[in-house]
Parts: sequence; structure tokens; C-alpha cells
Amino acid sequence: MAPSRRLLPLLDRHRGRQGLTCRYKCGDACASPEPNTSSNGYFGDVLQTVLDRRGMLRAGAVLGLTAGAGAALSGTAAAAAPAPAHPLGADPAGPRPAPAAPPRGLAYDTVAPNLDDAVRVPPGYADNVVIRWGDPLFPDAPEFDFDNQTAAAQARQFGYNNDFCGILPIDGPGRRFVLYSNHEYTLEPLMFRDYDADAPTEEQIRIGMAAHGGGIVEVTRDARTGELRHDRAGTLNRRITADTEMVFDGPAAGAAVLRTTADPTGRAVRGMVGNCAGGTTPWGTFLSGEENFNGYFASGPVTDERAKRYGIAEGPSERKWENADPRWDLRREPNEANRFGWIVEIDPHDPSSKPVKHTALGRFKHEGATVTLTRDGRPVVYMGDDERFDYVYKFVSDKRMRRGTSRAAREHNATLLSSGTLYVAVFTGDSPPAEITGTGALPRDGRFDGGGQWKPLASTTRSFVPGMSVADVFVFTRLAADTLGATKMDRPEDVEPNPRTGRVYIACTNNSDRGKAGAKAAADEANPRNANQHGHVIELTETRDDPAAATFGWTILLVCGNPQDPSTYFGGFDKSQVSPITSPDNVAFDPYGNLWVATDSTQALEINDGLYGVVLEGPQRGSTRLFASVPVGAECCGPVVTEDFVLVSVQHPGDVDDASPAQPASHWPDGGAAQPRPAVVAIRHLKDGRPAKIGV
Repeated sequence: MAPSRRLLPLLDRHRGRQGLTCRYKCGDACASPEPNTSSNGYFGDVLQTVLDRRGMLRAGAVLGLTAGAGAALSGTAAAAAPAPAHPLGADPAGPRPAPAAPPRGLAYDTVAPNLDDAVRVPPGYADNVVIRWGDPLFPDAPEFDFDNQTAAAQARQFGYNNDFCGILPIDGPGRRFVLYSNHEYTLEPLMFRDYDADAPTEEQIRIGMAAHGGGIVEVTRDARTGELRHDRAGTLNRRITADTEMVFDGPAAGAAVLRTTADPTGRAVRGMVGNCAGGTTPWGTFLSGEENFNGYFASGPVTDERAKRYGIAEGPSERKWENADPRWDLRREPNEANRFGWIVEIDPHDPSSKPVKHTALGRFKHEGATVTLTRDGRPVVYMGDDERFDYVYKFVSDKRMRRGTSRAAREHNATLLSSGTLYVAVFTGDSPPAEITGTGALPRDGRFDGGGQWKPLASTTRSFVPGMSVADVFVFTRLAADTLGATKMDRPEDVEPNPRTGRVYIACTNNSDRGKAGAKAAADEANPRNANQHGHVIELTETRDDPAAATFGWTILLVCGNPQDPSTYFGGFDKSQVSPITSPDNVAFDPYGNLWVATDSTQALEINDGLYGVVLEGPQRGSTRLFASVPVGAECCGPVVTEDFVLVSVQHPGDVDDASPAQPASHWPDGGAAQPRPAVVAIRHLKDGRPAKIGV
């Protein structure tokens, strides 16, 4: 590991996400009762039948495991006493053998964990800002002026809090691209001086609306330096906001619960909000997931259990949008909230096209949606519902993708996500329940693993959930999954297939409520740690390597946290040689099949968030290698990893306690006395002053 610029104590004292992000992103969801009050999700009874058949469970073994599960199991993560806390870089065990050379794609010197107000990259690498909040997207758009913002200007500038990032080439040599970015949410107290949260001005409200949604922008890559820069004159440039016209398609389009005064058809909708992660489709479009939409709505007393399951709460909204537009007040438009929480497909090649909300992919708090193809060319979309104790889903289309860019192919491919079957995951473990202690100690077989089933919820024409219609299943997907006994997970966020191996990786960010008294679910083999502050990563293998399969196997690759903590696990790799990692959020893959993980840590280890390369094959499997860290208070989002560059989205820089425009906690990216601005950053490798391949 490269020497640290300053040594930091690696602490497990959990301070929690900084208050503004918690408040404005998800309405302090982690401090509120989770919406999932169902009793499903524990697979001990199912497992018992399997174990009895295999003859693995004996009464004596159960008693022994119950008495000594914490540290007595040979081969478990808890087998050795925890090392004492020590500054990073000072190993009390003394010098260790040098690690083997990392695999192709991950050959860089790891970045030392830090708390710097800067993007830190390995020696031999450089970074530049591609585009930031407020940068003009059009030749006639005004330059950003923090103290003189307007809604009209923001609608023609790059939005706030960029998250998912996708990029597609628009010429052969790879020098021009079209980039898409989600603008997930706004932090008004950091956007405006003297902001009054109880009485924002109408202009502030409308600036916030315009700062949401997404941005499409052309970028160019300098062949000499490798830098990526946005082109404000690009003909594909476009802003999508909370007011942009969109359409519904799929089996729930036109349903009564989607109809409003402004849209009696239930087929037209304005805007998207809370757009977190997403995906890039094989047919050249971008998918964007609406996540924490519930906090945008004012409501009277909430008596509908369906609304409660989605986190709708009584009272005014955080941003008071209802003061400027009545559709954000559920007392006046009770169905408006049902029109959010969808996967939105955006065609970056046609600025005049309307984004499409695909009801066939279900409605929940979508972190994102990533696509692979079956052997016969049908799209399969993997999705996570980012809430404590919610679920993992996949959708299998009933249509085949057509290759090419002809008009006929494009029109056909625009319907691929309109019909098919939606499934939810049920995980089962292969170890006796008594061996899953909630401490992170591995069971006797040396790993957390098992199998599972994709349970069908509905197809375009048939509901598989008793008492629910097809439209009900797709609009109230959480309740349908509750009914079928889906496994409660620890905030499943990004769910992505590895394009080289087909194995699917699930980032479970964290769940401090796992195992708490009351109605909280206890640890199980797929979520093996109670009070799971640091999260874990699951590796899922579809049966017969068929993404349309109804069954799967799985194993946990990482149980994250301080490597000195005995509850952590790094694929069996030597924990003295890994980078500390907490709260995995987004994942990506490089051209060599390595996993890359971006973190949203809430400073649970009191280190800045970052992007980590993770070895998946060979003797270094499970090794985590910090590639880049982001500035103080920021979250690392939306990674894209190519041979030539890496993109990361730096979200909410400077969001630390007591920060304000009068006393900003960060001045990144502009430096000096500037206000912090979320931005997309490109990282490149240089050898002898010339661009080189990433990680080689």
C-alpha cells in the first residue's frame, strides 16, 4: 500500500450519515420505522428440511454451536482475537510478505484512506472534472452564479447531486461520447444562502425542481492528454427535470391508481425524482431508477396500507413543493405518488423523445437497473430495492433484441421492457441456523452460501399473487413480494451481472436494524451480521448460467468493515493486505472482469468514500484495493470503468455537520473560497506523459 499522506485511526465509531443528506435524500429513513412490517424473510424452516435430508443437523452439534459460536469455530472469521486498533500504515504484527502482483486491470498502487478535501488517485494517474453542477449545457445557457440562481437557468445547466453515470461512444475512434447522469436530489441549505426550510421561496422551489432529473451531454476525449471535457454545443445535450413530459407503458399504464386530474388517462406523467443508479442497455439507451420519491409529497393522515408500505408519511414535504404545484400534495392528488418509483428509459440519441416509465419493471425504491441478454437475445434486468429489509428483483422480457441501428430495430427495441415477467428473490442457506450467529462468524463449511429461487410476481397478462390484479402487482410491487415470502435484505442497492462471467453481484449497503428487538429480522445466511453497519457483497450464479433461470446459487464475497474487525470477511484473502471498505453502494466491471465498488459510507470508518477494485478470481479473490477517494463529506457514485478512463460521480461534497454557504466544509472542485459543487470526474493513467490503459 502506498504511504499515507497522514495517518488516521481506523475507528468503528458510527457517526451516522450527515444530517442534511439523511433529511433531503431519504427523509431520515434509517431513523424511522422501516416500511416492511411483514413476517417473511426467515428461511430457517425451509432450511431445516434440507438439513434433515442431508443428515447434517444433530442435537449435540446444535447445542455446541449455540454455546460457542462466537469464537470457537475453526476456520471462522472470529477464530482469531481481534487486533488492537492502530493507525493506518502501522501494523502491530510487523512486516509481512509482499503481496503477489495484482491481476490485469488492478495493477495500481492503492490509495491510502484519508480525510482530504480532494480526489486522490494512485501515482501515475490524473483526474479532471468533466462537468459540475451549474455548468451550461447549451451555447445560450448562462454561466453558473451561486448567488443569482434562477429556475430558468438551472433548467439549462447541469443539475445537482449527480449519481449514476453512463457513457456511449458516438464515433468510431472513441473520442466523442454521449454521457448521461442522474441528478438524484437537492440539498437546499447548501445551495442557497439563508435558506428557510419552513418557508422556501417559490423561485427556490422551482430551482430545486429544475436541479432534479438527469442530464445528457456530449463529451470529448483528448487523444494527447486523455482528458474528458463536456461540449456545451453538443447537439445531443439535454436536461430532464421534475417537470419533463414522460409516458407510462407496460401492463399498469392507464390503471385507475395512476390517473390524476391533469392526466385522466393514467398514461402521461411529468418529471422524475430521486433518480439514483441506473444502467446502460445493449441497444443504446439509459435506464434511470427513481428511488426515494416518498419524501417529495405532502399528505394528510395516511390510512392506506399501500401508501405506508412505500414510506408516505403525514405532514408537509421536506422541500414544500406542494406550495408551488398542487400535484405534490396527496390531499389534492392522491394518486400522484403512484406515478413515481419506476425505471425510466431515456434515448440519448433523440433529444425530442419522451422518457418512458416502464411499469413492467415494478414500482419500488429503485437503486438502479442493469441489463444482460439470454442466449436467445431476451433482456434480463436486475434491480434492488434500497430500503432496510427489502428485496432483490429481476425482470425477463418476452421479446428478443434486434441488432443494428435501423429505424425498425430501434422501434422494436423500444418495446423490450414493456412486457415480460417480474420475479423476486428468495434466498436459502446451506448451513444449520444455529451456525449463523449474527456475529459475522463463518459457519463450519467456511463460507456464507446457499441457493435460491426467483418467484414470479406477475407477467404482462397474469398475476401470480393471490388477491392482486396484474396492475396491482406492478404498482404495489412491495406488497406482492411480501405476500410471496421474499427474503428481507440489508438494503440491496446495485445488482449487476459481470459481462465476462455472468455472475451477478449484489451490493447490500448496510442495515443497523438487523437483529434488533421487536419486529426486526434476525441475521440469516444471506445477511449474516446483526447491526450490519458496514454492509456486504453477494455473488449470485444463475442455474446453468442462464439469466432467465428460476433458481440460483450464491455466496458472500465480502463482509465489509475494518479488516481488524473479526466480523469482516474478504473472500478468504489475507485481511492484512486489503483496503478497509464500508457500505458498498454501486458496482461496475472493467474489461477484464474485475469488480469495482463505490461506497456510500456515512463515514462509518471515518474515512472518505471511494472506488475500490476487487479481485474475483485466483488466490487474491476478495482483495479490495482503493483506487480513488473523493473529497470530504462526499459520496462516490456511478462508476464507469473502461480501458482508457474511469468515471466517478462525486455527490454532495462538503456535506458535514454544521456546514453552510457561509462556512462551507469543502471548496472542491474549484478551490479557493468557492462553494462545493457535485461533479463528474474522469481519471486517466499516464505513462511517460501519454495516456495508458487503466490498471495495466
